[in-house]
Amino acid sequence: MFHAIRKLVTFEDFAAWRPEGGRYELHDGVIVEMAQPAGDHEDVVGFIARKLTIEFDRLNLPDIIPKTALVKPSTSESGYSPDVLLLNRANLVNEPLWKKASTVSQAASIPLVVEVVSTAVASSRETRPTRCLTNWDDDYYTKQGKYEGIGIPEYWVVDYLGLGAKKFTGNPKQPTISVYQLIDGEYQVTQFRGDDRIVSPTFPQLNLTAQQIFQTANA
Repeated sequence: MFHAIRKLVTFEDFAAWRPEGGRYELHDGVIVEMAQPAGDHEDVVGFIARKLTIEFDRLNLPDIIPKTALVKPSTSESGYSPDVLLLNRANLVNEPLWKKASTVSQAASIPLVVEVVSTAVASSRETRPTRCLTNWDDDYYTKQGKYEGIGIPEYWVVDYLGLGAKKFTGNPKQPTISVYQLIDGEYQVTQFRGDDRIVSPTFPQLNLTAQQIFQTANA
């Protein structure tokens, strides 16, 4: 996360303004331009999307993974663009902003969200780049709280570089996948590392280990 445009705007204004090129989110009224992620990040995102698509196709579920849809919490002027967003097409008819702005806000529309912790090099006006940035705190704190508030049943944080705080990634830090399951309105987390098989409440038969995801970034 990376460059914030500090003028406060409403979600409606943000959705109308959002340009075709680039990737933007709205964080409590602040427009945030997302930096171009590293190639390894995109490898991981693509691999997860492919594995989930294979699984919901196998189960003949009415699901899709859109490219640029937004998730809007009802309690704030925010809109998030997850790395992988699994949608239940059957409920999109009940989403007031879907047709107009490809935006969802109901838990019934969103079985699963995946955020991949990223790094990016912030560009400057000089010939050389500035510093490497990471969004791990947004994924572990901000979005976890917002997605829990919406009531999204399952949320993954895929930290393939072990960038998050030690309470998330261990001591010493190591690549970790945190799967949050909504139980009685609150997220309960299970963490997976190495050859641990990921346990997904949405896809109980998913045959996928943490290491299979991590090694995608190193291929």
